[in-house]
Amino acid sequence: MLESLDLSRNQLSGRIPSSFSSLNFLSVLDLSYNNLSGRTPLSAQLQSFNYSQYMGNLGLCGPPVTQKCPGAETTQDPGITSGNKSDCNTEGDNDGLIYLGFYASIVLGFLIGFWGVYGTLLLKSSWRYAYFQVLNDTKDWIYVTTALHTEKLQWRLQR
Repeated sequence: MLESLDLSRNQLSGRIPSSFSSLNFLSVLDLSYNNLSGRTPLSAQLQSFNYSQYMGNLGLCGPPVTQKCPGAETTQDPGITSGNKSDCNTEGDNDGLIYLGFYASIVLGFLIGFWGVYGTLLLKSSWRYAYFQVLNDTKDWIYVTTALHTEKLQWRLQR
């Protein structure tokens, strides 16, 4: 009847017990950042979890982990052979470039957006005055509208 199990960051080592596949009510599982190795147990329940719940275990292989286990059937080009005899083949190691590009685009977008607006306001005084005038007019409009609605409400409550 176990529904949640968080064993992350406990320096556990070895294989994931095959008995985990019989935990049918398990909806939350986190085994990340341990020293687990071997194949993840074949179970629809355990394979339905995201990769993030297994990440940080470099020796794990099999679904949902992106590393393929040795002996797993792969559809490779016949001309390509793997000379890797380790416990698990690593295929997702080039993700660092994707993450670097993602973060670089976030920083670049922020800098262009921020300085595109505020740099222009700093350099062009007529736009700066117009911008702050719009903010001041908006503040005045909100104040007057709120005051009118408050006065109407108090007038209705007094009747």
